[in-house]
Amino acid sequence: MRVRGMCLRLLALLVVASASVADFTPDWNKPIPPFRIEGNLYYVGTNYLASYLITTTAGNILINPDYAESVPIIQRNVEKLGFHFSDIKIILISHAHDDHAAGCALAKKRSGARLMVMDADVAVIEHGGAGDFQYAQHWTPVKVDRVLHNYSLVHLGGVTLTAHLTPGHTKGCTTWTMDVKDAGKTLHAVIVGSPNVNTGYRLVNNKQYPQIAADYEKCFRVLRALPCDLFLGAHGAYFDMDAKLARWKPGGPNPFIDPAGYRAYVNERELAFRKELAAQQAKQHK
Repeated sequence: MRVRGMCLRLLALLVVASASVADFTPDWNKPIPPFRIEGNLYYVGTNYLASYLITTTAGNILINPDYAESVPIIQRNVEKLGFHFSDIKIILISHAHDDHAAGCALAKKRSGARLMVMDADVAVIEHGGAGDFQYAQHWTPVKVDRVLHNYSLVHLGGVTLTAHLTPGHTKGCTTWTMDVKDAGKTLHAVIVGSPNVNTGYRLVNNKQYPQIAADYEKCFRVLRALPCDLFLGAHGAYFDMDAKLARWKPGGPNPFIDPAGYRAYVNERELAFRKELAAQQAKQHK
């Protein structure tokens, strides 16, 4: 079963890597019921685009508004959990691709929240997707209210999130970490931005992104060093969300507490990166 699960996850990752993020993908935007992951951390995304709500005593935080078409789905999920969309005070993203960030303008308008983005992705967000090194993206431009940097802290109502720059997938790709407290225990949550090398990415002699290979190296160094109990990410496929939900029984162990799965995922993605880099380098030297 473990081998079958890994194969299904790899297939899903190939779909992510081969899809053009410059186009709306309806199959990634189907509603699913929201659920509490642990403590004050909730899943409010679609069947494939992971969005997270973190509740605090001073309002809430949303990670990834996804497509503009996703925002009404996310809003309904937030309200199904008993919260108000207007209580969202901060919006964060994993990276500046349209399947995670095209909804920023609409989510900000509906909630009144402040948008905070890693420095290297700010220009793409504010120019409506323009300026990405790979894709011709188009979405509603939106003003970034706070520019984040590597290890920036986002505080709200006694909750702290840390922004870790894990570049490569985009120049400002961000992995978020936070401590989740529940029933007297503290769990380290990691929400992976993306370590994927999408189809068409040039890792060698990339004039639009000369340091891309070195940035991927940095990404994997950071991911390997992070302590992880709760393994999450920008797509449910990263952390086998569907399979974990299917086997999560009331009163049973939380399958999202998966440090071994996190390590295996990072190792597999790094191996895929190194194989692709070696192949491109070999082709370059022919």
